[in-house]
Amino acid sequence: MCRFIIQKIIRHINAIIDALIYSSILFSNDESKRIEKMQMTFRANRRKFLSFIGASALLLGAGASNLAHAGEAQDQLVEKAKFTITNVAAQSEMEQFRKLLAVAKGVVVFPQVLKAGFFVGGAGGSGLLLGKNEAGEWSSPAFYRMGQGSIGLQFGAQANELVLVIMTEKGLQAIINNQVKLGGDLSAAVGPVGTTLGASTTTNLKVDVFSFAISKGLFIGASVEGSILSSNSDSNESYYGKPITSQQIVIDRAVNNAQADGLKAALTAAEAK
Repeated sequence: MCRFIIQKIIRHINAIIDALIYSSILFSNDESKRIEKMQMTFRANRRKFLSFIGASALLLGAGASNLAHAGEAQDQLVEKAKFTITNVAAQSEMEQFRKLLAVAKGVVVFPQVLKAGFFVGGAGGSGLLLGKNEAGEWSSPAFYRMGQGSIGLQFGAQANELVLVIMTEKGLQAIINNQVKLGGDLSAAVGPVGTTLGASTTTNLKVDVFSFAISKGLFIGASVEGSILSSNSDSNESYYGKPITSQQIVIDRAVNNAQADGLKAALTAAEAK
């Protein structure tokens, strides 16, 4: 699109230059001499000018392509996170997940976080933080990274999908404010499964974050202690089109991207009623 617009501009400029070149027939002798000098100047600089315009078109086209690619990457992560929430909530043993989600302060969704192995040092991935207000409405997503720690798997499987359910205001604000270490700055535990515990019981355990992970459609115990969460400001800017902080996205709700409506709806649908 940018290249098409530039090409139209070039054609118009060419038409103007040609009109000036041949306009001397409309003027008196003295004026014609001045016009002739202008003609020479235009002829001498036309190629340089048009080359500059052409180069600008290429740069604009490349820039637009890069921006579109960056935006697509963020859109894909949001879409994958929606399916992660749906997949986790659909597991028969995830009743506790659904109950906790209903009373949670926030959630961090990682569509893919680990490599293979019993213990993976330095593993991690890209995810999304969403907060829930007192009205039960989910915020737009802020982009996060998890890594720089060892994530232990109780069963040595690959965790394709991981959801961190944030149970306390302290936990949500700590993740928003700065880089935080799970199990250090915030208490973290593997989420309970089955139907034996109620949400009121688990919230009384004073745990800031519960982790729920599934691999190939099956629940696995995944401890996230030692993992570090940090905001991804570049992805936030790409997704919302301007520099924006996690505080402004999740708490102040200063921006919105309709592309995330499906993720918000999936979270609401996953909550135990």
